[in-house]
Amino acid sequence: MNDEGVISKERAVALVESLLAEERLTWAGPLYELAVYNVEEHAVGWVVFWNTAEYARTHDLVHNLVGSGPYLVDRHDGSIHHIPAAMWPFEDWEELYLRQVKGVRTSDPLVSSVRALVDSAGVVAAMSHLRKQAPRLSLREARDYVMAVRDGVEPSEELADLTREAKSPHLSIETLVGPVR
Repeated sequence: MNDEGVISKERAVALVESLLAEERLTWAGPLYELAVYNVEEHAVGWVVFWNTAEYARTHDLVHNLVGSGPYLVDRHDGSIHHIPAAMWPFEDWEELYLRQVKGVRTSDPLVSSVRALVDSAGVVAAMSHLRKQAPRLSLREARDYVMAVRDGVEPSEELADLTREAKSPHLSIETLVGPVR
């Protein structure tokens, strides 16, 4: 960590390299030398891309470990998390990380438009808009959502989840190593 208590890029790489050395010893298949080949900074931490050492040197797809996915090193506590390869380029993995791993409730972007419609056109118009934007909500759930907004409170997390795009249930961010001391 640096003076501000934040994990540096160099420390993030060192943590991942240590984990890769441990993982290499537990693999049942051929033992490849593993290496970090790229690092990206994001709001939540360092995304560390790794693969076989030969792929890291040459970027030749013949040496690529398909489906490995990058690791996220949390910038505040040094914990390491696996981001599935299928999730990485397509889904909002940072929001999922904050919700799933950190327990941070993200704001529902539909609340403001629903609130505006409740105030200007009424509850029925707000429910109609909400059901068009979030078709997974049942009529009763849409009513509960709109009534919560009308009453000045946030809709429950369960209702807010139904307004977000459905994610594949098997795609989740896995914590590999807990916080670093």
